[in-house]
Amino acid sequence: MKRVLIISYYWPPAGGSGVQRWLKFTKYLPQFGWTPVVYTPSNPDITLEDRTLSDQIHPMTEIVSTKIIEPYSIFRHFIGGNGSKAATSEKNGVNLINANGKKSLKMRISLWIRANIFIPDPKFLWISPSVRFLCKYLEEHPVDLIVSTGPPHSMHLIAEKVSRRCNIKWVADFRDPWTGIFYFKHLPLTKSSLRRYMKMEEGVLRNADAVVTVTDRIATDLTETIKRAGATTPVYKIENGYDESDFCTVEEASPYFTLVHTGLLAEEGDPDRLWKILGELCREIPSFAEDFRLELVGKTDGSVIDGIFNHLKRDSVTIHGYLPHNLANKIQKKATALILPLRKEPEAAGILTGKYFEYLAAGRPIIAFGPKNGSLADSLAATGAGKLFEWDEEEYLKQSLLSLYRSWKEHTPCEFFHPVKSEISKFSRRELTGELAALFEDLCR
Repeated sequence: MKRVLIISYYWPPAGGSGVQRWLKFTKYLPQFGWTPVVYTPSNPDITLEDRTLSDQIHPMTEIVSTKIIEPYSIFRHFIGGNGSKAATSEKNGVNLINANGKKSLKMRISLWIRANIFIPDPKFLWISPSVRFLCKYLEEHPVDLIVSTGPPHSMHLIAEKVSRRCNIKWVADFRDPWTGIFYFKHLPLTKSSLRRYMKMEEGVLRNADAVVTVTDRIATDLTETIKRAGATTPVYKIENGYDESDFCTVEEASPYFTLVHTGLLAEEGDPDRLWKILGELCREIPSFAEDFRLELVGKTDGSVIDGIFNHLKRDSVTIHGYLPHNLANKIQKKATALILPLRKEPEAAGILTGKYFEYLAAGRPIIAFGPKNGSLADSLAATGAGKLFEWDEEEYLKQSLLSLYRSWKEHTPCEFFHPVKSEISKFSRRELTGELAALFEDLCR
């Protein structure tokens, strides 16, 4: 068995989307001849906890941890929040960094500090202690390869230094872009801070032995940055996916016409036209009002909730909040259809969210919102798993929802749901781990 050191901030019992990718890779890597060694903080600043995820850690996985010092607790105290309400200080928001809404003086000062002092992110104080610890640890516990996964991108800076000092090959995994992520342009950056971010990113992309990311568009953007840095680091696409074992049980469908959204629902991704049209259908069609239910699982922005209740009656809406991953999967499988809005940002064209792949596995029609020239539109067309709407397509959306309702009522196939099993099966976590292991083997030859 070869050994791979995986540097990841997110690890069970932390919940949320940041955990899933490498938890699932490590679950299947031993089947392909690799023992995972996970380096993670022993005291991370996590706001979502899901202890059921610990049951999925492969028994061969070795976990190594050290303490991290983070300034976020001071940051939250300053803006008036606390550890369990990480992003609720501005009208129950779920994203502190956005282009919308007025911010208090405290918030503006806090964001300036976040942007210009916490570089590249609030985990930066863990970089030097981790490098010292890992270089010593690897003398007695050698590995064949290093992987870092970001965000937070401080993980890449740890791996970059350890790789160089210990002469071990290194793969940098980008679950999301770095300077190309949607909120980066909203940070109140000074010119010198911007140069530091760009230099750090270029250094990571130049010095890694390989770069992995999750969509073709992000891969293209990273390749362009590598070229500007005068390097030739290869970039590979290995998507997120779904784990068959999470969806192996049969769930009885909801007796109602139930639309479900799981995961983070931020103000910038609010499908407000959907709530408006659903309200219209409830008023125009009495049976629709009786049959309809909306369920939200995960952190939902307060402004989104306000918008929903402007159009829909409270007894037709269930807001679960954050639930353990296995319960969220059950609700996905019971749904009539699944709601998938991207953010109303140009960068969304290159994004395939982690929940998308779980929606595919749940086997329910997907009602998506975003650009029709993006990665999600392309994937939906290939998989036949649903329909994507532009944000302002009201009449088309209304007719599609009415058609979906009639299909549900009459027990007939949905007109925009024709899943292509061969395309969907490509996103099996086991299959994707095989691709990753093959890359590892190539690098270690």
